[in-house]
Parts: sequence; structure tokens; C-alpha cells
Amino acid sequence: MLVGYMRVSKTDGSQTTDLQRDALVAAGIGEDSLYEDRASGKKDDRPQLAACLKALRHDDTLLVWKLDRLGRDLRHLVNIVHDLTERGVGLKILTGQGAAIDTTTASGKLVFGIFAALAEFERELISERTLAGLASARARGRKGGRPFKMTPAKLRLAMASMGKPGTKVSELCTEIGITRQTLYRHVSPTGELRPDGQRLLSR
Repeated sequence: MLVGYMRVSKTDGSQTTDLQRDALVAAGIGEDSLYEDRASGKKDDRPQLAACLKALRHDDTLLVWKLDRLGRDLRHLVNIVHDLTERGVGLKILTGQGAAIDTTTASGKLVFGIFAALAEFERELISERTLAGLASARARGRKGGRPFKMTPAKLRLAMASMGKPGTKVSELCTEIGITRQTLYRHVSPTGELRPDGQRLLSR
């Protein structure tokens, strides 16, 4: 079964999903299998995306007009596709820079594998830079602000670390100098931003 997802950023009616809808219908998706959100791509609250992902079953294929309609960022996109792959669901991007992604084909899986590798590389770089910065600050006798305060640098490290298996929350909190409550207020156990984290990075 083919399922389609559409999104526009503005909720004031100045943007429409007509172009996306036409492309998805032309690809063979029925109107009753289309899901539509009107929200910024950076927002967690996209109820139709959540409903769409929940509705997908083994051997289904999710079609999206462009790559930026689906994920908040590369890491979020990789997480979505990993989840779909584990469930036996394919992903196909119809146009734009991600048009080569079709996880129902061998070549499409290879392209997405490159995306996943880049996302992992980005996480490692952020982690290394943050740890080096914290070590340098400690060597100079600085702790980087008030105790238990989350900063953008700490938040990025927490996001990268929480998404990895084997991360010990107590050790992570000690390393970056925050409490467990502060950590979970900003980041989910899988490394996704929570509302407090989104507000911190958007300042």
C-alpha cells in the first residue's frame, strides 16, 4: 500500500499542499491515504505525521514530495527511516535533492546509507568539539556558568549522546554538569529535542 505525507510551514492559508497532493496522487496514492500537516518542519508537534507513521504497515511505502517535508533535520530523518526499515516499510522521495532515495531499491538504500553516515559523522564532530571545549574550560578553572544550567553546547552534546546505545545518563549528567531532571526537561531518552530544548536553541 502507498501512503503519502504532505506539509506546509504556515498555518495562515498563504501556502497550500496542492502541488504536493497532485504529485502524490499521480504516483498512485488514493485521497484516503494522504496525511497533511500545517506546521514548521522544526516542530515536534506534527499530529498527522505521527498518525501517518503509526498507520504504516509491513510492505507499505511512504511517499513524500521532497525530503524537507518529512524530517526536522538530517538526524530526525535518519531516525524515521531506521524505524520504517525495521518495520519493513519503504520510503520514496519524489523530487528535489532527495529524489534518489527509494529504500525499496538497492541503489536507494545505498544513497540513504550515505545520508545516515553523514548524520553520524555530524554527531561525532559535535560530541568531540563539545567535550574538547568542556575539558579546556575545566583546565582553566571555568565551569561555564551556573551549576545545573543547560547551554546550547551542553544540549547538543546531550542530543548526540542520548541517541547512542550504552550511554549512561548519570555519567553524562556529571560530565556536562547538569541534573538528570534538567537533562530530561530538554532532551528525550532517544535524543530528541523537547520544548525547553527547542526554545534554548532558537534563542
